[in-house]
Amino acid sequence: MLEEKAIGTAMASGEQKSPAQTQRLQIYPNTNSGVSPFWREKYEKDAKRYWDVFYKRHKDKFFKDRHYLDKEWGEYFSGGGKKVILEVGCGAGNTIFPVIASNPDAFVYACDFSPRAVELVKTHEDYKESHVSAFVCDLTADDLSQEILPTSVDIVTMIFMLSAVSPEKMPLVLQNVRKVIKPNGYVLFRDYATGDLAQERFSTKDQKISDNFYVRGDGTRAYYFSNEFLTNLFKENGFDVDKLHVYCKQVENRSRELIMNRRWVQAVFHVSDSSNSSSSKEAEDNNVDKEIKQNSLYGGLNDSAVDLSEGLAIDMFGVLPSSEYEIIEINLRGWNFKISLLSKEYQHTCKSTGLMLWESARLMASVLAENPSIVAGKRVLELGCGSGGICSMIAAGDADLVVATDGDDFALDLLAKNVASNIEPSLLTKLTTKRLEWGNKDHIESIKDVVSNRGFDVIIGTDVTYIPESILPLFATAKELIATGGSHEDGNVPALILCHIFRRVDEPTLLSAATHFGFRLVDKWPAETSSNLSHSIIDNWFIDNGLKDDLPSTALNILLFCKE
Repeated sequence: MLEEKAIGTAMASGEQKSPAQTQRLQIYPNTNSGVSPFWREKYEKDAKRYWDVFYKRHKDKFFKDRHYLDKEWGEYFSGGGKKVILEVGCGAGNTIFPVIASNPDAFVYACDFSPRAVELVKTHEDYKESHVSAFVCDLTADDLSQEILPTSVDIVTMIFMLSAVSPEKMPLVLQNVRKVIKPNGYVLFRDYATGDLAQERFSTKDQKISDNFYVRGDGTRAYYFSNEFLTNLFKENGFDVDKLHVYCKQVENRSRELIMNRRWVQAVFHVSDSSNSSSSKEAEDNNVDKEIKQNSLYGGLNDSAVDLSEGLAIDMFGVLPSSEYEIIEINLRGWNFKISLLSKEYQHTCKSTGLMLWESARLMASVLAENPSIVAGKRVLELGCGSGGICSMIAAGDADLVVATDGDDFALDLLAKNVASNIEPSLLTKLTTKRLEWGNKDHIESIKDVVSNRGFDVIIGTDVTYIPESILPLFATAKELIATGGSHEDGNVPALILCHIFRRVDEPTLLSAATHFGFRLVDKWPAETSSNLSHSIIDNWFIDNGLKDDLPSTALNILLFCKE
């Protein structure tokens, strides 16, 4: 950002002019920046693993059995003798077993690239080898004709499957299907349509991979089809449109008082007939377009089932479902916490680092528990507290006042719940949670009001030095909020304590930024033998308490600053 670049230039030239506090300095990436190239490649490379983890977690409990299929497409399954069906992306069998129940004479091939999903199908109580053959297959890489005889399949079902494939690999899936389907065969298709509520939710977050292609919080992906893209995709790979409807339906979530617009496309494709004239194809296209328009205008067929289970709660409601959180127990020096955090499998796409518990927080919380004098009788501010809040909760036992802050709304909501469920009511009166984006003037003024502009005696930050762009606003904010006065003699010098593992920002960069905003390094730990610092302050925190023996990581560092 231009503001950050300007500040960095001033530091490099030795100027002491602080940035205007009216500027809002960005700590997280812009919300429209999308997924980075590194993560795009990782989602593609590990697509099978993400779906395997999905089925490990949810088993066969997530998707509903699709009993609406016979009503929607019964004419294709019935008549003409025994049907051979291929279910592409079978998942846990939510399409297979309803189809077999309605069509007992059918034989179904079921494939998925998740081994765990295929295993769920094979262990289903209704799985019989006389009716079903389930196997693992990645249709973007494996050859279907190695498992199924060419031109032997009457019907191929693709139910919310193709959307999980990257757009550039969708042709490979259709070419594979084309090998095994009969010349008079049909593809029955249902999947997400552009304009669905879930796509609108994704558009406001950093989850866009490419046009109409997004990643969910669990690493699985979803593409939203336009009529033109879908029609062209199938035609270019040997299929023509037989029917195509875009369904638009409002779904009410009464508990949250929300009305959600769900959109999905339902289509039937048949193998292209090269004898069709261009004029007949044009007429067919016009009929399809008319059909799409009518269903869009009138909200689709009113009696059509909405496959709600196809969208995660974060897609539909903009919130993380409870299943995406985990509760961990933390026992530190006589303090016992049960902390709710974002599950590890969902942390990779979350732009906020505050929905997880960092090792530095564990160390600093232990230090405070063993050395209550650090905060006793003082006003304490925690920067970038995240959702855990264990340092602030321990500090509240001896401090006069503790303000735990973070810049992320999800983290703050979870922090408030963790605080309320973990500390005694008497301590709740001393601990306040507030939103604070570093460098945000309005947020800073709101924090000052809590302590009547007296500033804070102790400011704590654990692993708040992870993002290089946040270092300058971090120290600028600390400068605005730290108290003035005090003396070394009485031990009441206002202090800034940073605990972290050096990752993307090294120590010289931190010290340069600290000096720029008037902070002096008083002590550091672990000590360097060549340093001129006395090391007496932080070393005393580790005397006769065994803290060094219980370090969560030997790479942890503590820096202690005072205001010049």
